Amino acid sequence: MELNTIKPAEGSKKNRRRVARGMGSGLGKTAGRGHNGQKSRSGGFHKVGFEGGQMPLQRRLPKRGFTSLMRDFRAEITVGTLAKLGASEVDLLSLKTAKLIANDAKMVKLIGGGEIKTAVTLRGVSATAAAKKAIEAAGGKFE
Repeated sequence: MELNTIKPAEGSKKNRRRVARGMGSGLGKTAGRGHNGQKSRSGGFHKVGFEGGQMPLQRRLPKRGFTSLMRDFRAEITVGTLAKLGASEVDLLSLKTAKLIANDAKMVKLIGGGEIKTAVTLRGVSATAAAKKAIEAAGGKFE
């Protein structure tokens, strides 16, 4: 094998389509754009969702709900997981170092599920009613 004999694999290189180069090319005259109309002209395009002036579908349908910008920075942890942690004081940083929540989490909510027997002090952590009841029953508190 020599460097000057190396060729790409058969069928891997395809000639690009050369439009508007005469009738013999098969893509002369209208150059594959059909006949008249907006799409046949240079610069002729319309934005996504454009329906020719008719009221577009996304504007005809009713709007409902919203997407919270904080959804990616929210984390949840169960009472049972908190019990396994075994710490007497828990805050956002201690949960991140224990790898129980993501590093980019900005708010944590404690949810019910599981039991806790030791008293835990929670700082900067919100909780559901069931979780709050479980923590306070074990002698813990929220700050």
